[in-house]
Amino acid sequence: MKVLLDTCVSAGVPKALAEAGYDAVWVGDWPKDPGDEEILSFARQESRVLVTLDKDFGELAIVRRQPHCGIVRLVALSTSQQVDICLTVLARYGSQLEAGAIVTAESSRIRVRPPSDQE
Repeated sequence: MKVLLDTCVSAGVPKALAEAGYDAVWVGDWPKDPGDEEILSFARQESRVLVTLDKDFGELAIVRRQPHCGIVRLVALSTSQQVDICLTVLARYGSQLEAGAIVTAESSRIRVRPPSDQE
């Protein structure tokens, strides 16, 4: 699975995902942050699931109906939790994400918004 990690995601997460076999790209490695719309557009063009801490991507996808290939929003997680939860979410909900689901993951719960709920 191809994943794009927003700059706000800990720098250790892309390395952990790559070690687990994911094709992980971290926006923090780019020369500059192009902004949320460009990040979401890049993820879509590359067929990458976007992982972020930023709730603005959900607004872009739901309210403004910008196309995407799945979004994972990590909420109030430490760096080590980001790695563990991200690996869990991608393994359990990968096919739903690739179909356009939005997953919100906290330490105590995971919520999945199926693509059909976004219309």
